[in-house]
Amino acid sequence: MESCARILMGFLRSRRRGVGTGGNVAIIFALTLPIVVGGAGLGVETSYWYYSSLKLQAVADAAAYAGALEKVSGSDIPTIVSAATLSATSNGFATSTGTIQVFTPPSSGPNVAKKAVEVIVHQNLDRFFTSIFTQNPVGAQARAVALITDASRACVLALNPSASKAALFSGSATTKLTGCSVMSNSIAADAIKVQGSASLEADCLISAGGVSLANVVKTVCANPLTQALPAADPFADLPAPPATNPCQNSNPSTLTPGTYCNGLSLSGIVTLSPGVYVIQGGNFKANANANISGDGVIIYLAGSSRVSMNGTATVKLSAPTSGTYSGVLFYGDRTNLGGQSTLNGTANSLLTGALYFPTQQVNYLGNFSGTDGCTQVVADTIQWSGNTSVSQDCTGLGMREIPATQSVQLVE
Repeated sequence: MESCARILMGFLRSRRRGVGTGGNVAIIFALTLPIVVGGAGLGVETSYWYYSSLKLQAVADAAAYAGALEKVSGSDIPTIVSAATLSATSNGFATSTGTIQVFTPPSSGPNVAKKAVEVIVHQNLDRFFTSIFTQNPVGAQARAVALITDASRACVLALNPSASKAALFSGSATTKLTGCSVMSNSIAADAIKVQGSASLEADCLISAGGVSLANVVKTVCANPLTQALPAADPFADLPAPPATNPCQNSNPSTLTPGTYCNGLSLSGIVTLSPGVYVIQGGNFKANANANISGDGVIIYLAGSSRVSMNGTATVKLSAPTSGTYSGVLFYGDRTNLGGQSTLNGTANSLLTGALYFPTQQVNYLGNFSGTDGCTQVVADTIQWSGNTSVSQDCTGLGMREIPATQSVQLVE
């Protein structure tokens, strides 16, 4: 009996010791539970903040790219900002809890002097578990810069976005473009077309759509570049010259700048003095066997006025080399939707400068170009059938370089 009592007392003492140990564990667990829960909560929130930062960077990247595409198309700064903002909100960015800043050119970094779009987005992120300690929101920021680079220069640019044969080379023409390309903004499958026995040589053929070649075209690039980004109108910023009073007399053999209200029909030997000529109420016409010359002139075709040059006329005109209309020889009214201007002449003719008809067709038939080959044709559509050599190294004559296609790349 005594031995049994000792065994029972030992069992009871061991049970009391077990109960004490369990209570201590429970107390320790209760004390450390907030730390465990807080650590788990902080881990969850840190993951959430990291994911949100990645998402915010993707929003900034897409917005900068969208803004750069708008800039490529020639849009103004408010339109670029609007495009970048729309991209951000479409990708889940909430302007109610964040801000977006758009700069072109960038406000900082290595691309401040380059053609680029910078987007900076700020977003306040929510707190969950850590709101126990502070109610201040977590600020996140992302920045992106999209750089625009010119892939080529153009000396022939068709602006129409959808026309078939927007840039057409036909007949038996032999056209050599040195240091520049043919560019078409049309998405048509035959946006650039070479047909008949026409011969064409250029740095490259670049099209927002496709090309159709009846003959082999000699190019520096390995193949035509299709499905390219459209080129911006290089003269979109050019203001229309205002008409002046009184109307000028078109009869003298030496003409002075001003407004010609009944068009300008030229015969014999005629010299144009330097300045701005506004043609209204008729066409600028070079009649058969006319000999027309002038340096530093810009000829603006107001309203429905057009250019018509006879194939036997000798026309030697050059654009201003400085000022608002530097490098621009002919300028067609943007409000004149449709119509055609025909540029023809003898092999001795010289048209030095840009032929700019943004909403009209240009028929380039002459067997000539400009001084040192410096002629540019920028028009809605272009039909080319003249034997011509054109060069693009013309900055010394006040002419702009015309970007053909452009590329957009995220660089920051």
